[in-house]
Amino acid sequence: MTATLAQKTIDDTAFARLESEGRLLNPLLKDLTSKPGRFGFRGEMALRFAPKLADEARPPELLCGQTFAIANVGEKHLPFFAGYLLSFEYLKDVAEVLGDTLSAGGKYFLFCNNIDLSKKYQVPYKGAMFYVLPIDESTVYNELLDLFYLEKNDLKKKDTAGKLDAVADAALKFDITFDTMTYAEGLVLMGPVRNPTENRPV
Repeated sequence: MTATLAQKTIDDTAFARLESEGRLLNPLLKDLTSKPGRFGFRGEMALRFAPKLADEARPPELLCGQTFAIANVGEKHLPFFAGYLLSFEYLKDVAEVLGDTLSAGGKYFLFCNNIDLSKKYQVPYKGAMFYVLPIDESTVYNELLDLFYLEKNDLKKKDTAGKLDAVADAALKFDITFDTMTYAEGLVLMGPVRNPTENRPV
């Protein structure tokens, strides 16, 4: 696919505003997938931008890492979104950035580093329902495979778009419910925010 065609296509999806705001960063995939009319993104999403100093481009202050998302051409809502957050608190930033691309029927999964490893929640926010799950020394991809009972070996031969399609299709069928809590309750329950550079080799 040519870059021009991909750009024209993304402009006709729920990703259009996010793309125009420069939020879809470091893509492993930002293109049509093998499913007709489906556009996929896998990368990082900027949540807060650093103030610009003259012409200097500065990295975002806050990211939603390991982002997986799909959008259908001609539709204004994202049916599926997943990502990693260092703190549950940033769910608010995700919801505000996604804004009008959220829907009551969408499947949205946030893996947070500072919630109890034995707990899973559903958190209503801005008219959408977020699945909030713990993550520890793993990746969003591996956690999604576990959550949806997908076999990694079955997906190994697929390309990046094919893997995203498989995960998204499973997400759209996901109907397990967890304990519901409000965003305010989650702020009280969440643990301290881990320093992401701690214990890493210099």
